[in-house]
Amino acid sequence: MSLSSLVKLIALAAIWGSSFLFMRIAAPVLGPVVLITLRVLLGALFLLVLAVIQKKGLDVRAHWKHLLILGLLNTALPFTLFAFAAETLPASLLSILNATTPIWGALVSALWLRTPFTLKSAAGLLLGIAGVAILVGIDGTAMSATTIIAIVAGLAAGLCYGIASVYAKQARSVEPFANAHGSLWAAVLWMAPAAPFFPPVAAPTIMAVVAVLALGILCSGVAYSLYFKLIEEIGAAPALSVGFLIPVFGVLWGHLVLNEPVTVRTLAGGLVVLVGTALITGFNPMILMRRKATAV
Repeated sequence: MSLSSLVKLIALAAIWGSSFLFMRIAAPVLGPVVLITLRVLLGALFLLVLAVIQKKGLDVRAHWKHLLILGLLNTALPFTLFAFAAETLPASLLSILNATTPIWGALVSALWLRTPFTLKSAAGLLLGIAGVAILVGIDGTAMSATTIIAIVAGLAAGLCYGIASVYAKQARSVEPFANAHGSLWAAVLWMAPAAPFFPPVAAPTIMAVVAVLALGILCSGVAYSLYFKLIEEIGAAPALSVGFLIPVFGVLWGHLVLNEPVTVRTLAGGLVVLVGTALITGFNPMILMRRKATAV
């Protein structure tokens, strides 16, 4: 991995890690449905501009079913679940719950595709469960029902991503940029009809408006384009390693901007979840460093 690609990888993790901060700011004001409707619309419009500039077509007629499924499972549903959870949970915890996605993906793959569940995968799954248990305080007795429901929503969002990843492996091959562009428009179609029934909780503040713009343009449009550029440069598998950096930035932004406390429980639970995820995905940071050394 070249120094340029490494910088892009870190920048992408910083951007996606900030999405939980922006949801935490805007969700209590706008509500999850309106917030995510605006997010996917802004992201879709941004990618539309890029598509026009780069002359990249979108064959909706051939792929509309696929895009609708992906737009629901990989965008509309998990985004909304995380936004719902953001009304209650700190940004740092949201980013760690997001890191359970590969664990869910491995479990869904084993159940759906009958993929062999190895001893390493089983260990990763158990560590993921243990990490979440640490985050919620082992038995959750000190937490309110609202907090527990929000944590379940965050985990359900990770499950949606896991299902979407397994589905994408079985679906017709669609060019990555078209996948993102089309699925964002599909998410708009899923979200827009529901938005009038879930009006904003309060009048939008300046901070909420800034957060919406950042979520739509920066965390969706810019981040997607950066991610696809990384895939071109280093391949899909190494690009996915960004998932291990997102919680680091999620915790960092939550602490710096919202003054969220970084507790021993947060650090310990997050570390256990990431180790479990690494076991399931086979992620090895030394391999990336060796690639970087040979590329320089």
